[in-house]
Amino acid sequence: MIIDILTLFPSMFDGFLTESIIKRAIDKGIVTINIHNFRDYSPYKNKQVDDYPIGGGGGMVLMCEPIFRAIETLKKDNTKVIMLTPGGKVYNESLALSLSKEEHIILLCGHYEGFDERIKTIVDMELSIGDYVLTGGELPSMVIADSIIRLIPGVISDESLLSESFNNNLLDYPNYTKPIEFRGMKVPDVLLSGHHANINKYRYEEQLRLTRENRSDLLEKKD
Repeated sequence: MIIDILTLFPSMFDGFLTESIIKRAIDKGIVTINIHNFRDYSPYKNKQVDDYPIGGGGGMVLMCEPIFRAIETLKKDNTKVIMLTPGGKVYNESLALSLSKEEHIILLCGHYEGFDERIKTIVDMELSIGDYVLTGGELPSMVIADSIIRLIPGVISDESLLSESFNNNLLDYPNYTKPIEFRGMKVPDVLLSGHHANINKYRYEEQLRLTRENRSDLLEKKD
């Protein structure tokens, strides 16, 4: 997979690309991530990419031409162009799984007061990572890229993916490791029993309990 990220602040991605699972996926050749600065596609000598909103109002708006030029330069026949904006569809695990099967993704990071509305004519999808506003699309682009990359075969183990939150519209069950007892808190006996059917039953019941307590909305989606 190739992921191209269009941003005004390329240095924000330095740590993201050079640490942990993302770095290993890049080193293995499973994914290629390219960071592009909008300003490199500006037709103006001063590399301008934003201007005042027509009709008045505060802030600045990202201009059409630099972004059109960037996307038209990078886009291929198999490209999915995604605009990151608070007004987009709220992102979830199902979308992450769908996008992990794409061959080429362009993530368009917003900033200031957002995009000139006409830019939406060259994007395939508008996404938001939640009902709140950030200073720019850089953090959402990292969130979305991370969630996609980890689902690509070979990045992490299949067993780890099968037992994660949201796979069956339930939150993940509690996990424990050594020591068996710490400050009076003991690992549940059932997990020490070696009885796999009982362990699976306990974990499923805990998934239901935690989902009911913390995300009851998910239960409405479950058969």
